[in-house]
Amino acid sequence: MKIQIHTEYIKLEALLKYAGLVETGGQAKQAILAGQASVNGQTETARGKKIRSGDTVSFQGTKLEIV
Repeated sequence: MKIQIHTEYIKLEALLKYAGLVETGGQAKQAILAGQASVNGQTETARGKKIRSGDTVSFQGTKLEIV
């Protein structure tokens, strides 16, 4: 799934909410801390990780391409 952002970056936690993969920030926080998200093939546990255009995020079987 392609996700378009209109800023320099979006934080991982906000991206998961923006993409509709979680309903709340609390759910995003718990999932990220549990190691359920990866950025560019690397497991990411920092919910404030800056995601930029060109990055790929995987979360619970869904792959997001950031454009």
